Order: sequence, then structure tokens, then C-alpha cells
Amino acid sequence: MSEPEPVRYERLGAAAVITIDRQHRRNAVDGDTAAQMHEAYLRFEADADARVLVLTGAGGVSFCAGADLKATETMAGRLMNDEGPMGFTRLTPSKPTIAAISGFCLAGGLELALWCDLRIATETSTLGYPERRWGVPLIDGGTQRLPRIVGLGHALDLILTGRMIGAHEALSMGLVTEVVEPGTHLQRALGLAEGLARFPQRTMLADRRAAIEGLGMTLQEGLAMEAQAGPEVFADGARGAARFAAGEGRGGAGTGA
Repeated sequence: MSEPEPVRYERLGAAAVITIDRQHRRNAVDGDTAAQMHEAYLRFEADADARVLVLTGAGGVSFCAGADLKATETMAGRLMNDEGPMGFTRLTPSKPTIAAISGFCLAGGLELALWCDLRIATETSTLGYPERRWGVPLIDGGTQRLPRIVGLGHALDLILTGRMIGAHEALSMGLVTEVVEPGTHLQRALGLAEGLARFPQRTMLADRRAAIEGLGMTLQEGLAMEAQAGPEVFADGARGAARFAAGEGRGGAGTGA
């Protein structure tokens, strides 16, 4: 029997689902897996009907345990590329992304989860940077994204100590967006994806882009950048305001999220 492909790409409704499937290595990523993940990412970006990317790991035991330390030679050529060693961690997607986490989310796997906009984790999940113990550096965005998400204090705690934390502690510091029962992480992520897909897209994507790109700017620079998107989406906003005035979307109706 042939081995399954290490990366699966599926369209489920409005979502594109990328699944890492190397369960014999706790979904750790080698060079071939990283290359296939990059190809799947490009496929998502090119598909106008795929409005949200959901990233997950097969089997439920592990989202991703990071780079495969038994196959480091296969990753050597990816260390300084534009995409990132783990496939696409140095790229910024143009559409929303959700990590559906179950089990181990460690090292480069946590960096993949941090790449996503939202993180749904089962209550049995474990997150952290245990590679600190072996002197392996964070090179897939972990030193940059974690402080932006949880603040410098929490980030330095995890980066310096290498300690691993459970899902509820991760939720309390803002590392994960939501904690769900075991086995429901993908279902919840897909539900969120469908909710996001039902929103008017141009205004949502403009707001998302402004939030991401404005993070490193001064307040005045960020406000100016936000204002630049206004003329492009003003007509969409006017139509949306008219629908709200007519009763649509009140009390959470119509959001789907």
C-alpha cells in the first residue's frame, strides 16, 4: 500500500482546507511536505471562490509537531527562501485563515498556527516552543507574530523557557481564539469560515489588510492607510448601512459566525 500524500487540499464550501498528513511523525514537516504546502497555498490564493483557508493536521493527535528533526537535510534549501521553511510562513495571505488545532501544536507547528488569523483548539491541545531545549531557533515567524498576538511579556515567557501550555492557558493569554471539545475543531473552523464568507468581502478584506499592515506604523500612518481604502469600498459600505437600516443583521442575525 502506497503512503498517503503528506498534504491534502480540499474545497469544503467556501473554505479551502489544507491538511498535513504525516501521522507517523506527528505531522512534522520535511522538505517535500513544505513544498507541497506552498503549492497548496498558491492554489488557495488563485481560487477566487475559496474565501477562507483552514489549516489542520490529520489524525487528531497532532496539528503539527514542527519541522521533522530526522529529516533536517531536506529543509536546508528552504532556510533563506522567500516562502519560509515550513511552506508559506514568510508570506501574507490576501484572505482570512484559520488554524484548526487538535493535540500537539509545537515548534514550527505553533509558528504555522500563529500565521493564521484565528486559532481554534481542542481542550486537549498542547502548544509551545520545546525546541528551545535543543538550541533550534525560531525561523518561521514565531519571534515576530507571537508578541503581536499575546504581547511581549507572554511571548518572552514561551520563547525563553520553552514551556508547553494547555489550550485554556493559551486562551487566557489570547494565543488561541476559542477552545472546543475534542473532535470538533475542524467543524467549528469550517463554521467560522462559512460565516466569514457570507460577509461583504471587499470591506472585510480592506479592514483585515489595514489591521495587519498598520500594526508596525505610527497611529497617524495607520489612520492614513485606513482612509486610503475608504473610497474603494464606500459604495459597499453605503449599501450595507442601508440593509442594516432595513433590519438585516441586527442582533447578530445574518453573521453566520
